[in-house]
Amino acid sequence: MTSPSSPEQPWPVRTVSRKVAEWIGRLGEVWVEGQVAQLSRRGNAATVFLTLRDPAADLSIPVTCPRDVADRPGLELTEGARVVVRARPDYYVARGSFSLRATEIRAVGLGELLARIERIRRLLAAEGLFDAARKRPLPFAPAVVGVITGRESAAERDVLVTARRRWPAVRFTVHNCATQGPTAAESVIAGLRKLDADPAVEVIVIARGGGSVEDLLPFSDEGLVRAIAATRTPVVTAVGHETDTTMVDHVADVRAATPTDAAHRIVPEIGEQRRLVEGLRARARHLLGTRLDQQERWLEQVRSRPVFAEPQRLLAGRADDVSGLRSRATRTLTHRIEVADRDLAHARAQVTALSPAATLERGYAVVQRADGALVRDPAEVGDTEQLQVRVAGGRLPVRVDRAATGEDGTP
Repeated sequence: MTSPSSPEQPWPVRTVSRKVAEWIGRLGEVWVEGQVAQLSRRGNAATVFLTLRDPAADLSIPVTCPRDVADRPGLELTEGARVVVRARPDYYVARGSFSLRATEIRAVGLGELLARIERIRRLLAAEGLFDAARKRPLPFAPAVVGVITGRESAAERDVLVTARRRWPAVRFTVHNCATQGPTAAESVIAGLRKLDADPAVEVIVIARGGGSVEDLLPFSDEGLVRAIAATRTPVVTAVGHETDTTMVDHVADVRAATPTDAAHRIVPEIGEQRRLVEGLRARARHLLGTRLDQQERWLEQVRSRPVFAEPQRLLAGRADDVSGLRSRATRTLTHRIEVADRDLAHARAQVTALSPAATLERGYAVVQRADGALVRDPAEVGDTEQLQVRVAGGRLPVRVDRAATGEDGTP
């Protein structure tokens, strides 16, 4: 048993390689499903080399098998074929490489492929990738349309020719790629990412002509479906004939029946738009003319009213009203002033009659002491005290002389 490694006692490379080989060797045989990406038969060599690729991920494993396994009767082993391989993992110590040594290869039938696609479809649907709420509307008249299709294919011609005939101002950015075979899905994904990164591209069309179910398998690739779902640009799919349905049709924002139908959906028809504009113009002119006629009639009705036809008549009537109101106000105000004047004279007479001055006029007098206090009782005044007597004509200074009067105050 090898001692544990440490900085002081590291393992040699051969020890690490041997341990990895032993560990991998304990895995035993496994069944692996994948797609044949490369196939190499070297002359009459007894060993056939192939690369098994995962259709849903960018992963592959080299596989070796005896020629009789690859050439088994009934097995058509070609690039792009889906297969199930029974193999034993193998680690080649000398080169530090990993591979599978196949002992049996089975072709995946169409039914199995369709069942696998259905399982993936349900998985992606459960994640919400096919929800209608995720669908984005297409731009009305995009200036630049991205097209992913095969080089010089009928699908490319149908999209470009039809769209330009309908809307001559439209421009295209075309990405030609493989639309069939083991590299088709990766090629379409690369074009999708390239066009999605172009800010000028407003909508992307993925177009391919019709074909068998096997030919259209790349368009049900899980990786391609997720790539379409991740784009910021609306995507239109036109894959196969009208009856063909692939998984990209479920995730796309719009599914067109054919490449020609895709062209009809991405750009408007210029003649139809011109007719629509002319119709809107005619409708606007009619509505505006009708509204002007209504306003002219209303204006004539307003102008024919007496207040506008003879405005001085209304003023004359109002002038009479104003004159009458002025006369009434004058009479009322004059009457109120006369009543107030009489009330004031009466109040003045009452005040005059009750005033001290009127009492003095009748011969009465007011006696005051030097400090101005009134004298009401003779006993309050001392002998020889200076007093003032106020009469109607003015004031008289007097001095009290009790000797000249009796005790009762008489002389």
